[in-house]
Amino acid sequence: MATDEAPPTRRSGARTRERARQVALRLFTEQGYEATSLRQIADELGINKASLYYHFDGKEAIVQSLLDQRGDEAEELLAWVRAQPPGAGVIGEAVTRWVDSFTGEKLQGIRFLAANPRLLAGLAHDGEEPRVGAGLTQLADELDELLPERTLEAAVMLRMALLSINAAVHAAAGTTADDAAIVAAARRAARILTDDLAPRG
Repeated sequence: MATDEAPPTRRSGARTRERARQVALRLFTEQGYEATSLRQIADELGINKASLYYHFDGKEAIVQSLLDQRGDEAEELLAWVRAQPPGAGVIGEAVTRWVDSFTGEKLQGIRFLAANPRLLAGLAHDGEEPRVGAGLTQLADELDELLPERTLEAAVMLRMALLSINAAVHAAAGTTADDAAIVAAARRAARILTDDLAPRG
């Protein structure tokens, strides 16, 4: 384990933060959130605990960073939607982009958060949902405006399409489906749902 480390540069700092998120999520999933210490995470990274504290002041900060990262991606997708010419085709493309953005690590994040609902609830500030949830809510609200038929049923189906990746992860539990199969199933389900929202010609 490293002991005397130079202060991280911006570039190496970003790389260390990303590796810390990956290692922490793996350890949280393998042995449980409570059973994982910051020292274990630092040891896996090959740095000392003080260096890890430079990036994250605790385990909750690492989890919050994971949520913020997905929140950034939801906001980037929302910006993409706003830059497109209006049309129902944007709905299917936006949903597909969201589903396809899920890597194995992000699927692991869904499993971890599903297994730790109290932790997720504890990260909410003043009753507000985490940024990723707020970003998805805003994305769904704006995609609602593009629906050919703005009914409550259509609004629910749109949200089901956005959350198809979460449903696929939960449905795959206890099966031998790998991450690629889970994403493929979610993409197919999302496409069926969004195709059904298209105007009838």
